[in-house]
Parts: sequence; structure tokens; C-alpha cells
Amino acid sequence: MSGPLDFAAIRAEAGVPDEFPADVLAEADRVAADLPLPDHDATDLPLVTIDPAGARDLDQAVHLARTASGYRVSYAIADVGAFVPLGSAIDVEARRRGQTVYSPDGRTPLHPPQLSERAASLLPGQLRPAALWTIDLDADGEVTAVDLRRARVRSRAQLDYESVGAQVPAELELLPEIGRLLQARARDRGAIELGTPSQEVEPGPDGGWTIAFRGQSDVEGWNAQISLLTGRCAARLMLDGGVGVLRTLPPADPGAVDTLRRLAPGLGVDWPDGAGPGDVIAGLDPSRPRHAAFLDAAASLLRGAAYTAFDGPPPAQPGHGGVGAPYAHVTAPLRRLVDRFGTEVCLALAAGEQPSAELRAALPELPGLMAASDRRTREVERAVIDLVEATVLAGRVGEVFDAVVLDADEKRSTVVLSDLAVQARCDGRLTPGARVSVRLVTADPATRTVRFAATGNGPIIGHRRGQKGCSQS
Repeated sequence: MSGPLDFAAIRAEAGVPDEFPADVLAEADRVAADLPLPDHDATDLPLVTIDPAGARDLDQAVHLARTASGYRVSYAIADVGAFVPLGSAIDVEARRRGQTVYSPDGRTPLHPPQLSERAASLLPGQLRPAALWTIDLDADGEVTAVDLRRARVRSRAQLDYESVGAQVPAELELLPEIGRLLQARARDRGAIELGTPSQEVEPGPDGGWTIAFRGQSDVEGWNAQISLLTGRCAARLMLDGGVGVLRTLPPADPGAVDTLRRLAPGLGVDWPDGAGPGDVIAGLDPSRPRHAAFLDAAASLLRGAAYTAFDGPPPAQPGHGGVGAPYAHVTAPLRRLVDRFGTEVCLALAAGEQPSAELRAALPELPGLMAASDRRTREVERAVIDLVEATVLAGRVGEVFDAVVLDADEKRSTVVLSDLAVQARCDGRLTPGARVSVRLVTADPATRTVRFAATGNGPIIGHRRGQKGCSQS
């Protein structure tokens, strides 16, 4: 456990913007007081939201229905563009921020809270403007028709992952069926989803903080498939219309796939002839040490993600290797800058129109803005984890811990402790997937440094902020 920690200092160090300027807050008050409601009325659609418990920035609301030939997915996305005109003070500030940054002690929002947590959020029982996607699927989960338009909506309930996981409510009775169907189609496309648990900082019983590994629940996975489906439809609209901004990721490098295939037997992973890496990964259990080591190595297949803007000919590489298809971010506009622009492009194209000159002119700026905000966010996440790891272990220097080896090079390895959600470098070349004993050498919260040494091994190799051994995708 840990006592009070200064996460604000980490945010300041990373250059995360803090308070909103006065003119931005004043503009947010004005637009929030004049709710822009579209003509199309979809308030009869029994939409619900699914988010972490206590969330207030609700981007998406969903309704799922069975049709004569398959399914209908209705997905309402908060219409942030209705509140944030291009060139407005809120727009300028949002471009500076890039995305909402989450820390254990709160969030640093992309938009002022009177919009992101109130007027624009799809809160239950409230009349809201939305970009409403209607996507028809056949019985196999393939897209047969797409409609997109602005609409007024009213969410019926705010649900959370934990309660839905305990008992799927009637409003979402088709979510497991459609979610699994979309997951199967993703594997058919060669999509690669690692599913490795993430390190998360959580409140401790003493009022401090602790750290835990958290995997994705089935409900989160099924819900993510609805978002991925919408992003694929958005990318198709953009590519057909000749303008937009895609989330791209190169296909897995054949050499990296071959290396992973050679690693599989030693880690007890079965790789059948003709199977792609996505098929192999889908069958693994991250709680098994050797499977965890394999998944850590598989992160090498998902490198090079970027935002790619185009206006005219499509990009030479328009696909996303993790999704197995072209893909665009459009479903989280309250929390991610690029989604508002992508949604505005899609709304214009779906209406048979061309995006405005002002909107098109903004697209080339987005990759750089998003790359900068991604770097800040990763820096904050790494520093927060390093600080809490060092704080949790402070006072335990010299103790020996059981650990599992995730990866290794010629001089050092990466280990994860068996009883604490701590992952760090350790001296010496060890065997991936092996269980080992390691001695804690340093745990210094002031420098956010954790150092381990394998028992009986030689020189000590350090682990510092930004030097973690695993990559999350």
C-alpha cells in the first residue's frame, strides 16, 4: 500500500494542460445553455450506455435488435461537433490537449466538464444530440447496410461492466451473441488482439494506492466489438468518399511472425499449420506464465500505429493490422480529439455532401496533434505505474520474491512478480516463461526506480521510468 502520492507533479512534468482558460469556460457555458437538437427524432430507441462504474463522460449508447435476416446495431455517439464549431475557443483548446488524460486521482478532460460530463454526455434520461449509426448485419455478422445521421436521442439507462458481467440485462441480451459473432469475423480477417492484462493503480483500503493487473472482461470485449464495427464502417465511408483520417497499423512483419512461430514450442504454445498469429493468440490464457511470455513477445507484431489523413487518393497502406481491416476512430469524441473530426467527415459523406473546406484543412494537422498527446499520455501512465510500484515496494529491499520471466536479451530480463502486480527489469539472461526467484535491490519512490537481481546472479541492472519490458497494444 502507499500513502498520498503527487500525481499532479507527474502531469506537470509531462506537460499535461491543467485548468481551462477563462474564455474556453465562458464559451462552454454559452453553448451548453443552448442545446443544439437535430430534427431527426430517435428518442423512441431504447439506448443504454455501458462504461466503467461512476463514469460521467459517456460517449456511446447502444441498442441491439434482431432482424429477419440478421441484426441491427444502433450506436449513438455524443455529437461533440454540435457544441464545438471549428475555430472556436473550445476547438483551439481541444487541439492543444488532444485527449483526456486519466490519473488515479482524477481526469484531465479534453473538453470543459460542463460539456464532457454534462451537456454533451449521453447521460440517462436526458435529451441529447448524437451522431446515430444504424448498421445492419447478416446472420454471419457481415455488414449489409449503414446509415448515419444526426438525431436527438435519450439514453434509458447507465450500465457498468461489472453489473452487466454479473447478469446481462434484457436491454443487452444480444450483446454476447453479436459480440462473439464479430470476434469470429475478426479472426477470419486475421485481426490480432493480444488480450494481455494491464497494470492499473487502484485505491487501497488505507486511503493510499495499490497496483493490480486487470484483464478485459467478456462484456468489455463484446462492447469493444461494437465500437470496432463502427470504426470499420467509418473507414469505409472515408475511403469511398476520398477524404478522412484513418487509424493505421502495418500488417505484422513476416519476419516477426516467423520469430514468434519459432518461439512457440519452447513456451508450450501450439501453432497448427495454416493458422495465423491471431488464431493462435485467441486460444491462449494470459494467466499461464508461458502463455504470458508468448503474448509479451507477440506485441512485436503490433508496432507502427499512426493516424493517417488523406484527401484524394487513399493511403498506400490504409489498413489496421490489429483490426484486420481499414479502421477509423469515431466513437469517443468526448475523450479523443480525432473522433470529432472523423465523425464530421462521415456525417457529410453519409449525407451525399463533401466536408467543408475548413474541416478538410484541419485533417493534416490531426496526426501530429494526436501523436503528441499520445506521447504525453504514455509518459504519465508509465510514470504513475513506476511511482506506485516503487512506493508499494519501499521498505522491502532485500526481500526475495517469486517471479515469472516475460522476456530476455543477452544482458537482462523482464520479470513480473507472482504475488504483486509489479513488472520490472532483472539482471541476467533468463528463460522466458520460467519461474524464478528475484531479490529486490532498490525501491525508490523519489526516482521512481525499482531494481531486481536474480538470486545467485551477477551484476545488477536498473529499471527506470520508461524502461518497462512489455508493450501493451
